[in-house]
Amino acid sequence: MDIVHVIILAIIEGLTEFLPVSSTGHMIIASSAMGIASDPFIKLFTIAIQLGAILSVVILYFKRFFQSTRFYFKLLVAFIPSAVFGYLLSDKIDALLESALTVGITLFIGGIILLFVDKWFNKPLVEKEEDISFLTALKIGFFQCLAMIPGTSRSAATIIGGMSQKLSRTAAAEFSFFLAVPTMFAATAKKLLDFYKEGHVFSGEEVKLLLIGNIIAFIVALLAIRTFITFLEKKGFKIFGWYRIVVGGIIIALYLSGHNLEVI
Repeated sequence: MDIVHVIILAIIEGLTEFLPVSSTGHMIIASSAMGIASDPFIKLFTIAIQLGAILSVVILYFKRFFQSTRFYFKLLVAFIPSAVFGYLLSDKIDALLESALTVGITLFIGGIILLFVDKWFNKPLVEKEEDISFLTALKIGFFQCLAMIPGTSRSAATIIGGMSQKLSRTAAAEFSFFLAVPTMFAATAKKLLDFYKEGHVFSGEEVKLLLIGNIIAFIVALLAIRTFITFLEKKGFKIFGWYRIVVGGIIIALYLSGHNLEVI
């Protein structure tokens, strides 16, 4: 892995982490295309640079993160389902992460859903995070578990989950951003722990690459979140649906035509 790989993957992470298009899916395909996906450090890198992305949420919504203890309890309740299922299904999730075809299929199916989600949930009753109940937070947390299938998109799963519970598009998107903080922090911590348990030790060069990757992901995510919220309020999800259908369709077509897209 060199600095060019770092820049490309970090930009992809920053752009896609909070959009309903699957950051993991995009990085699986990108690392596979660059021929670096089988490296254990690369697999860790694609998870660890999420820290830079989630820091952008904390900075952008700084006041919201320090307004009340109730806010933290709601995030904890929403986080519990993915923590439990992530622990129980860890090995199966890792196996799915090695299949580009899975990414293609879930991108395609998720794209079809996004074409209609604005029509399905067009009568929101909840406009602010403060009005989200603990039960609603838990239900959104279960939707987040769907994102354990690569290509689904954690953002898409939680936003659609929120809208199904009568949240407005903006409220659902923002709660999805907030929920990303404990979820992605836990995922990164687990990946780092597994990395060390397997006997790996970071070299000075790898530490430098991680720092650069996180900084780039942070800056790009700051811009992406602002742009996404503004776009979402005006246009909705349809364009993201078509994007997913096109990208997913290309991946499926390449796989069926005999191209080797597997990342191992």
